[in-house]
Amino acid sequence: MTNNHNKYHEYLQSRSKLGYLYRNFYLYPLLTKNLKGKVLDVGCGIGDFLNFKKDTVGIDINKDNIDYCIKNGLNAKLMVEDKIPFQNSSFDSIILDNVLEHILDPENLLNEINRVLGDEGRLIIGVPGLKGYASDSDHKSYYDIQKLKDTLHKFNFNLIKFRFMPINSNIFTKIFSQHCLYAIFEKRGLL
Repeated sequence: MTNNHNKYHEYLQSRSKLGYLYRNFYLYPLLTKNLKGKVLDVGCGIGDFLNFKKDTVGIDINKDNIDYCIKNGLNAKLMVEDKIPFQNSSFDSIILDNVLEHILDPENLLNEINRVLGDEGRLIIGVPGLKGYASDSDHKSYYDIQKLKDTLHKFNFNLIKFRFMPINSNIFTKIFSQHCLYAIFEKRGLL
């Protein structure tokens, strides 16, 4: 596992300048508009979003990524698989960007997200389109908007809105590997 973590860490560091510009000047500003309060980035990688929104906390299962984030002054913690290292209702918003598709059965992770997210908290999920999903052998589950909605409904979340990025069109999902679906959910309060 450590070798795979190291390879993934190296991959994250090798991404293009165009990707950096896209994330920091288009994607992250749009996502940030939908966040509220204290934010957790689950699967923070090398801290791209943590760098963009400085008051965000990040977690990842990859020790190389967490060491890199900490070395760069970011607030990041190592996550033991399916265990988020925070108290109940610690966050108002959570980002799960290009993580869910890597997990065959997300039940434990989504229960943990539900636990650490306060009532009426926001959950933003980003998943790759068809071509992006097919381009990575580590992807285990494909999500379209209906599957995301059905999956999250089981864990006490309602869909608020969704859009495709970078272009809000589902046509590009088959031809553009960077095309992703982003969905914003809100946690339902207990009755």
